[in-house]
Amino acid sequence: MSTEARFATGDWYAVVGEHVTVLLPGSQRGRVAGLWDLADAGADADAVLDALLAGGLSSLDHFALVAHGDDATRVIVRGAPSAAVSATDGDDIVSAVPGTAWAERLVTGVTSIRVTLTGDGAAEHLLTPGLSRVSVVEFGAPAAPSGSSATEAPAATFAPVEQPTEESVEQTEVEPAPSPEPEPAPSVEPEPEPFVPEPAVEVDPLGVDPQPHVPAFVPEPEPVHAAPLSFGEPAVDPTPTGENPLVDESWSEHDGHTQAGAPTPDFERPPIPGQEIAPDVVAHPVASLIFSTGDVVLVDRTVLVGRAPEARRFASHDQPHVVSVPSPQQEISSTHLEIRPGAGADHGAAIATDLGSTNGTVLAQPGLDPEELKPGIAVSLIPGAVLDLGDGVTIQVTNP
Repeated sequence: MSTEARFATGDWYAVVGEHVTVLLPGSQRGRVAGLWDLADAGADADAVLDALLAGGLSSLDHFALVAHGDDATRVIVRGAPSAAVSATDGDDIVSAVPGTAWAERLVTGVTSIRVTLTGDGAAEHLLTPGLSRVSVVEFGAPAAPSGSSATEAPAATFAPVEQPTEESVEQTEVEPAPSPEPEPAPSVEPEPEPFVPEPAVEVDPLGVDPQPHVPAFVPEPEPVHAAPLSFGEPAVDPTPTGENPLVDESWSEHDGHTQAGAPTPDFERPPIPGQEIAPDVVAHPVASLIFSTGDVVLVDRTVLVGRAPEARRFASHDQPHVVSVPSPQQEISSTHLEIRPGAGADHGAAIATDLGSTNGTVLAQPGLDPEELKPGIAVSLIPGAVLDLGDGVTIQVTNP
């Protein structure tokens, strides 16, 4: 079976390794990091299943596991998931019967598997090793429509060709006719070239060779100096309106040490320490953001996410992408998170910065423990990373 896999976005976790894929509901987030370490290291189905059940089966009501072997494919489902398996021997539906631990099949000749977790969306996104938020996962090519068959072209037939024998060659051999001798071409005398007299050269009567014509020298006009600038006398009012500027004399230094502070600059996007800021808009997107709400946004410029994000600090010609997400419990701030193209060592990647949100942002990177972003500190994202903003809203980072 082809190992190509696709998915539809949702709120289940997909832990995708080279040989094993584990599907868990959002409530099992604590098991995800440990399972990814095993799957990324190339562990087989038994090792991953042992780790999955280490916390006890009673706390794991729903899960699915698909393991790809050399000779057969192993499918295990527990609880809500169901798997539609197409193989050379026929089609089958794998689903757990209530009251049983799980349903398991070992199928050979598998052509495709569709695991349905929630809903029935179309699996349009490519599933790569890492962590993804999914609702449907498909492995292999979809089954071909019934009744369709490939039409084989008839093999071309060729008649044998008899090889000539020595006798047939002697019988059919004909002496070639003598070729006539070529007649000599008539000699053509070359025509003499026409005589062209050389142009006469005028000789100066004084014996001086003639010189080429030199244009007369025309002096350039002298530049006209502008009148000297005049800034007026000290007693003259320099303001163009003729009015004296107003000065607030009510403020004064009471202690002789008070100093007016410098104006507070506008909020600047925090870069990764020691790295330059990337351009506001890049030529090619560096990542694709798949929201649990179904939105898909390309990171070719700054992306602001929140309940009601504002972009007042940006110029009109390079406005960011503004994505509003629902937050029934008010866990997500109005302008919660910023994701933008990286620069320096992170050129070509996306980086995320929590903008001082009330409840914070949790980042789960493939192969790493989940961490909470520190406000104002930019963190580089890798494909497969998942950002959790709270209130059930997550963002999956994939290749563009």
